[in-house]
Amino acid sequence: MRLIFLGPPGAGKGTQAKLLTEKYGIPQLSTGDMLRAAVAEQSDVGKRAKAVMDAGQLVSDEIVNEIVSDRIDSPDCSKGFILDGYPRTVPQAVALGKMLEDKGLRLDAVIELKVDEVALVRRMENRVAETIAAGGKVRSDDNPEAFRKRLVEYREKTAPLSQHYAATGELKTVDGMASVETVTSEINKILASASADA
Repeated sequence: MRLIFLGPPGAGKGTQAKLLTEKYGIPQLSTGDMLRAAVAEQSDVGKRAKAVMDAGQLVSDEIVNEIVSDRIDSPDCSKGFILDGYPRTVPQAVALGKMLEDKGLRLDAVIELKVDEVALVRRMENRVAETIAAGGKVRSDDNPEAFRKRLVEYREKTAPLSQHYAATGELKTVDGMASVETVTSEINKILASASADA
């Protein structure tokens, strides 16, 4: 079961990925975690990534692709994996396609959680209000302004991935505004039909 989740911040990708990792026993691979692990392991690519990050620069696609490739080769990915936050751009998606092909693997599905951005911002404002009312501490990136910026950035950089995967026929969309249970059941239907086609 090899999947990619697409969708803006707050769409519920993390929640759904967690449910799937428990159901199928496959890891959720987030770019940030993979980068940190590679740096901690001091692998060749990890050392290169660390040098770039220490210089305050963004890690290149080439390094990120290599880290993902190494991670996919890990034993815990033998039954599959869920990619979250990668690929972020069409060139990364093209590189991933080639990488999987070279390994004799293919994606089962690219699932995009479609959401209403206005409702997402409202949902986020409510969450902040509830946290404050409960006397909790609000995360620094949990403010509507920062959130709107992240949505714009997502739309500009990552949304073209939808078109890319729609063109390859791999894209499946799910209404991310539905309840967690409904979204889960829609995803399960997509996966059932993907494994039937395999």
